[in-house]
Amino acid sequence: MVKKYAGRLYLAIIFLFLYLPILVLIALSFNNSKSRVTWGGFTFQWYAALFQNETIMEAFLMTVQITLTASVLATIIGTLAAIGIQAMRRRGKTILIGATNIPLLNADIVTGISMMLLFVRFTKLGFSTVLIAHLTFDIPYVILNVLPRLNATSKAAYEAALDLGATPAYAFYKIVWPDIAPGVFSGFLMAVTMSLDDFSITYFTKGAGVNTLSTMLYTELRKGIRPEMYALSTILFGIALLLLLLMNFRSSRKHEINN
Repeated sequence: MVKKYAGRLYLAIIFLFLYLPILVLIALSFNNSKSRVTWGGFTFQWYAALFQNETIMEAFLMTVQITLTASVLATIIGTLAAIGIQAMRRRGKTILIGATNIPLLNADIVTGISMMLLFVRFTKLGFSTVLIAHLTFDIPYVILNVLPRLNATSKAAYEAALDLGATPAYAFYKIVWPDIAPGVFSGFLMAVTMSLDDFSITYFTKGAGVNTLSTMLYTELRKGIRPEMYALSTILFGIALLLLLLMNFRSSRKHEINN
């Protein structure tokens, strides 16, 4: 009994350290006072001021543009790459899977600096370089989400559809796509999540006039924390939480269907 309650207390302390700062941040976004230690009443004025701030809105639109473009392209390229890897022989598949894991294991700052050095050698830093950088670390997440689904599909059903006269595109859409669609969607959500809050790689590969929410927050924090930043961080946390709940919901639905 003592072990049971001690374990629960230990778990509660861990969650307290993890989520208490976030709860404090959310509370400050509704605080009518600029002070971080005095409660001045409940208000939405910082959210209103947030959406009236042109700098923040421009950074938000740039972030959405980069995130959605990179995520969609990464999903298409990653899915096609996973199909190609799955069709390879064992040795080639092992080599490419190992190469796919390198961007995930590599430190963000190392990736950012190396890509910056590559870009400045051949072109100017700007929107396109940030987009390419985001594609670089988004594609492996898509591949590693789609590949297990492909490995679980039956090649015999696809080949049987071809033997019965179906075109490769029609057989893929009817036989393979329903099996890999959850993996493709999970890879897309993972790419959105990674692009949305990336800072290190974006910071080193962006040029003048390109500012995302993460790089804008870094610049603003050096000047002093404004209450609008609390509201912005709360919204970003809500978006990330929503994506996480959506992914977990799809996984649980899939598990219930399979059982």
